[in-house]
Amino acid sequence: MKNLTANMFNDQWALVTAGTEDHFNTMTISWGGMGTLWSKPVITVYIKPCRYTYEFIKKNDYFTVSFFDEKYKKDLGILGSKSGRDGDKLALTSLTPVAVDQGMTFKEANKTIICRKIYEQDLELEKIPAKAKTTYYQNEPVHTMFIGEVMKIIE
Repeated sequence: MKNLTANMFNDQWALVTAGTEDHFNTMTISWGGMGTLWSKPVITVYIKPCRYTYEFIKKNDYFTVSFFDEKYKKDLGILGSKSGRDGDKLALTSLTPVAVDQGMTFKEANKTIICRKIYEQDLELEKIPAKAKTTYYQNEPVHTMFIGEVMKIIE
């Protein structure tokens, strides 16, 4: 766990993926956190209920967070701007899905963190700073925070 750094989300985008090999979805995230909760190493991700991946993370006990080299930024851009509801967005990328313990990742990922969901909660709009409200929540609902215990790291 020592090879995780809190700056990973600041330094690069990631994919959060949930579901099974037969039925999964992924989306690009640039917000997240790493730390300790209840004496466990954890990853925190934030997903809006309007995102297709939200349905998958709600229904599954596990999710993965996968990090990539800079050369895959265009692919992550596609996965962050297209919806899996509308078609096979992975076909528009050079990424190769791979099944791992309790989830999915991608062959091209340089690090994948397998997480067991241990907590979730909707952010409360009235507690969000005014500038963040006007920037992120004028036309869409607030994010749901998902916290996952780090079960395994694949490098």
